[in-house]
Amino acid sequence: MTIRARFLGAAQEVTGSMHLLETPHGSLLVDCGLFQGRREESRRRNTELPRAAIEADAVILTHAHIDHSGSLPTLVKRGYAGRIWSTPATRDLCSYLLRDSARIQEGDAAYLNRRYGDDPGWKTVQPLYDEADADRALGRFRDVPYDEAFEPLPGVTARFLDAGHILGSAQVVLDIKSQSGSTRVVLSGDLGRRGLPILRDPADPGHADWLFMESTYGNRAHAPIGEMHGQLAKVVNEAVAQKGKVIVPAFAVGRTQELVYALHALHADKRIPEVPIFVDSPLSVNVTEVFKRHPDCYDDETRAFLDRVGDPFTFSSLRYIDSREESMRLNDMAGPFIVISSSGMCEAGRVLHHLKNGVDDPRNTILIVGFQAQHTLGRRLVERRPSVRILGVERELHARVVVMNALSAHGDRDDLLDYADRVRPKRGVFLIHGEPDQQGPLVDTLRGRGVTVTNPSPGETAPLD
Repeated sequence: MTIRARFLGAAQEVTGSMHLLETPHGSLLVDCGLFQGRREESRRRNTELPRAAIEADAVILTHAHIDHSGSLPTLVKRGYAGRIWSTPATRDLCSYLLRDSARIQEGDAAYLNRRYGDDPGWKTVQPLYDEADADRALGRFRDVPYDEAFEPLPGVTARFLDAGHILGSAQVVLDIKSQSGSTRVVLSGDLGRRGLPILRDPADPGHADWLFMESTYGNRAHAPIGEMHGQLAKVVNEAVAQKGKVIVPAFAVGRTQELVYALHALHADKRIPEVPIFVDSPLSVNVTEVFKRHPDCYDDETRAFLDRVGDPFTFSSLRYIDSREESMRLNDMAGPFIVISSSGMCEAGRVLHHLKNGVDDPRNTILIVGFQAQHTLGRRLVERRPSVRILGVERELHARVVVMNALSAHGDRDDLLDYADRVRPKRGVFLIHGEPDQQGPLVDTLRGRGVTVTNPSPGETAPLD
């Protein structure tokens, strides 16, 4: 049998990461994430996972973000019987994220059924999975530290290398034996940016035969990281001056901690006033505790901050909110204040209620600090639509929308080109986890440098030997 790749998700799109490698030793699924987009399409795709994914012999998880991990409970529920390999920090994060995903789905389904259940045409919404399903998936995890070889399948040797994207994020290096010898495949996972605070920079994976590379920002250059604190201070100070709220949709893993760290530094340097800052997400509270348990992942800058100032994730203006009642009270609280709440693409969770109550007030600011996939509420906010639909209610958008790419945890065009140059794959590059408008120019640039590259379409199959 030859070695083949099948692109089951995050092919010419960003969410729903799912890539299958068929080898002489069995099939290996890399990532199994939730697709996020139009509601009906999302429900269909997240419910009806590909049979080839369910029948895989092993799973490797690059990192804990829900668009990479969020369909693992469904995979196990549908019959997947193998192990799920990850780094220790990814396992710890998923123990909270997957259970939280189940609770959010159950809560959102209950809310929608309660609100629209009397409509004769309403079809009762069922959650994709519950907490018991999440627990069953978590029972399949096996963790391996960075740089330590393991065998997800006999005849396939794997290593995790630091990807610098979120805590525990990994590149995956696979050496696959076959009749023709050995084929080395590197999967980038989501790559972080060099110089970002908290985490170490992405490791150098060395040469490969094939490179599967993310391309979220394949045609975009981020603002310099050094400008981040100045931009954030400007947003906060302007909001305080007009007594407005700053509503920040942020992933509970990575982006929330980076924001808290940045706000702590601004507070310590007296560049922002003593404005109340709320992290309104039970998940973020738990995730931040995981960050505190893994200082081994910190970079030198964060270690120095820890020695100079103390815990990066605790300071006088900051308050973590757990209960739903406290969260609801924020909707009646007058500004100025900052609320950081998940989800990052505004598709679920408490941030929807903050947006619903705040988008129509011109004093407020919606601060977007991460990529927003097509057809999500977050993308519609970035596009500054005149009105947006939130929890079934149409709201006029009068709040200011500010996009800060300097906070992005994804490498930009220059980072990706530098990474491809360092890997120098002998056979070629597959661009994954990116939309066509970002991939097309990156394809042209790489081909101009003599690299064989393609951006496979959903469901496409490619030979690797």
